[in-house]
Amino acid sequence: MWLGFLASTLLAAAGRNGYYIASAWTLVAAGYGSAGVATLLAAVSVVEFVASPLAGAAADRFDRRRLNIAADLGRFAILLATACTLLCLDAFLTLCLSAVLFSFCDRVALTASQAMIPLATRGADLATSNSTVFFTMQLGSLGAALLAGSLLGGRSPALTFAALALFFLFSAASLSWMRLALLPQGVRTAKGLAPNIDKHLLRLFAAYALLYGGAVLVTVVGSSFVFEEQTGTAADFSHLEAAWSAGSVIGAAVLVRLTRAISGHILQLMLLASTALALMSLIALHAPWTLIVFATLGFVYNLGRVSIEVTLQSRVPDNVLGRAKGVMHSLAVALGLIIFSIAGVMGNSVFPSTIFFGFGVVLLISVPALSIRIAQRKDEP
Repeated sequence: MWLGFLASTLLAAAGRNGYYIASAWTLVAAGYGSAGVATLLAAVSVVEFVASPLAGAAADRFDRRRLNIAADLGRFAILLATACTLLCLDAFLTLCLSAVLFSFCDRVALTASQAMIPLATRGADLATSNSTVFFTMQLGSLGAALLAGSLLGGRSPALTFAALALFFLFSAASLSWMRLALLPQGVRTAKGLAPNIDKHLLRLFAAYALLYGGAVLVTVVGSSFVFEEQTGTAADFSHLEAAWSAGSVIGAAVLVRLTRAISGHILQLMLLASTALALMSLIALHAPWTLIVFATLGFVYNLGRVSIEVTLQSRVPDNVLGRAKGVMHSLAVALGLIIFSIAGVMGNSVFPSTIFFGFGVVLLISVPALSIRIAQRKDEP
């Protein structure tokens, strides 16, 4: 059961990351720049904002494994249709429509998959289980970054999307072999779209939103940063994505040791400050130093993400975990929409590194705000 879940995680992560890499590079190479990528991802964010609470409620109401399989098959069909449509229609319109459909299925799949972790590893240490899952996920993302670079170089984007579609088909097959030993108790009677949220969960959600915002910014501006400011190629862009993923792999691997040495809240504040400094440094750096920075950003992001997942799963009961994740992601997407709006307006008038620097300043300002009353929270995990 556990191996089937990890195989699905690996394959779906490769397909998902490859999809967004291919979409971003296809738009930039077609001349749409950061504004085009920001517009596409803004459409994705609107769908995710609406879909996240619904996906969370569905994950708490229905069989999470079957829900994930259905979403994987949906992503498989969407990528095949995208590959065929790119051969005859405009890339921007095709990818915007594709991304809207893909993001809905993607959000359902991610919510159901991550809400399965406590059920698939009942009795196991949450930090270890989540580290294993996110380590596997980032291995898939790393493989996708390397694969997308080789497929995009001098070939039709349609081939890339067709190849990536197969990952979701194999992911669905892997899930079909596993059975959850225990279903959430009370899921049939749980009502509402959101669990009870206290101030501690709100701070956790805010930390997640800010970390997510940094990752979104890399996705939106990263391709233009390489293509326009660094005068790089598709291979250079894949190297940047690979550096991010490699850092993320390490981040997931070291979480267990760090959580034993430092509280989750303090760790998350330190990671936000580190993200800010890394983003701000890009304004003065060139390759290969930028690869080190992006690897650091990936390391910090995934370490923070896993830490937040562990904290959330330890505080929220299984029967409302899906909805809690839905609310948390909706708040993060709301921040992402603001970032997309700014990137869409400013993307073609300022350097990408300037946008990175500005968001780094925002993160630095947020750290003191989130650390208010930290002395009263010494009992947090």
